Amino acid sequence: MKSSAILKGLQISPQKARLVADMVRGQPAGKALEILRFTQKKAALPIRKCLESAIANAENNEGADVDALVVEQIMIDTGTVLKRFAARAKGRGSRILKRTSHITITVAEI
Repeated sequence: MKSSAILKGLQISPQKARLVADMVRGQPAGKALEILRFTQKKAALPIRKCLESAIANAENNEGADVDALVVEQIMIDTGTVLKRFAARAKGRGSRILKRTSHITITVAEI
């Protein structure tokens, strides 16, 4: 049984979110939650909430055993890029890119 949860429009760059995602990919769900709980990164909290949602989906919709769930797949995709202006010297301007992420987590029962 596979269940998934999707989080869209997270205001964290995909590069930074992938650092956290790589730590929990392939881990049992309980261990992944513990890793995310003690990770000192901004992306850890929203990824943990998305993982908790995927676990709840597996438990309520599929009737899966929570202790047998494994983080099968976690994808961090690029979302909308907001383009902003930053003032520079001598009347110039430069572009600031505010990157967003889409997170998809799939848990499977082993």
